[in-house]
Amino acid sequence: MSEPSRTVHVIGAGPAGLMAAERLARAGVAVVVHEAMPSAARKFLMAGRGGLNLTHSEAIEPFVGRYGAAAGTVGAWLEAFSPTHLIGWAEGLGQATFTGSSGRVFPRAMKASPLLRAWLGRLGELGVEVRTRSRCSGFRRNDDGLAWVFETPEGERVERPDAVVLALGGASWPRLGSDGAWREWLEAEGVVVEPFRPSNVGFDVAWSAVFADRFAGEPLKPVALTHGERTVRGEAMVTRYGLEGGAVYALSAALREAVARDGTAVLTVDLRPDLSVEALAGRLAKPRGKDSATNWLRKVAGLSPAAVGLLREIPGDLPAGADKLAKRIKAVRLTLTGVQGLARAISSAGGVRLDQVDQGLMLTAMPGVFVAGEMLDWEAPTGGYLLQASMASGVVAAEGVLGWLETRPS
Repeated sequence: MSEPSRTVHVIGAGPAGLMAAERLARAGVAVVVHEAMPSAARKFLMAGRGGLNLTHSEAIEPFVGRYGAAAGTVGAWLEAFSPTHLIGWAEGLGQATFTGSSGRVFPRAMKASPLLRAWLGRLGELGVEVRTRSRCSGFRRNDDGLAWVFETPEGERVERPDAVVLALGGASWPRLGSDGAWREWLEAEGVVVEPFRPSNVGFDVAWSAVFADRFAGEPLKPVALTHGERTVRGEAMVTRYGLEGGAVYALSAALREAVARDGTAVLTVDLRPDLSVEALAGRLAKPRGKDSATNWLRKVAGLSPAAVGLLREIPGDLPAGADKLAKRIKAVRLTLTGVQGLARAISSAGGVRLDQVDQGLMLTAMPGVFVAGEMLDWEAPTGGYLLQASMASGVVAAEGVLGWLETRPS
């Protein structure tokens, strides 16, 4: 078998970068992956601690709609690497999957580490070289093209690959390697990069000291959260600073923009989304007897102590009448006063603007340089949508590289 005649370097060993490396290696290209951290895919491993959410089983039309303003672009990525493709890919690595009651898809192992070990093993079999502790510090322009500079334990190393895939992540969880330092290099070349903003993040609420001390760390479930015209059912978590959790994250983009625009945002919490106001009022019409308010609301309305505490966070006494109390339970209005920062965000919005790349994700200002993953300006809620789009973008970038190399002389 002849040696590959082309070399591509992938900078960043997260899901997008590793997927690009796999596709390129399968096409016979020599691939080197650079990772600044001591090991690959640290954020991927962190995300998998509570059960790795690979993708989601919902129909493709609503699935694509989860990407908001970027739905048209990301939808094209999903045509190249769909949820069905991702499930088949994972099972091809020996990682059986299952679909949970929420529609989310998980590996049966419920952890990221077995899948990552199998993946890195496959990449090794394909001849992919993974260099850890190899931090890209930018590039230099020479007469013969770009020379990429890496800081390694052995000193500076300069590489001149035939093409480069940048998969350096956004700016969330910077301690795991995605610090957004690449922004300066690209902007210096005329690439337009939107400012980073926290996504899938918690929001500040001015809890009373009593409520924060008593209920921080307690879930509110099931609830329905409403902001504007959109309602999301799921779970929220009380924290000392405010509120977080899957249902909050699903609304985080709109809530973030409202806080930025108005200084605050209003979030309406339905503590019993499975009951109508009338049905709930019927239950609340039962005599309280000698029960405390908390015990009575637990028994007749099915409210947890945290939910009752939330009702009491609203100024004034609890409404006395069953109808009014039912309406309060069904619509607790919370004022969100701020957004947690990028260091606490699961993902980030912002990054390389989508009009700065072609359909193969090559930077139009930098031929031969491709971008994948959270470096690009798109966002999505948790639930499998983040990982799905990141990996799909890696596939699209790899196909873009292959198409571009075909046009270049050997």
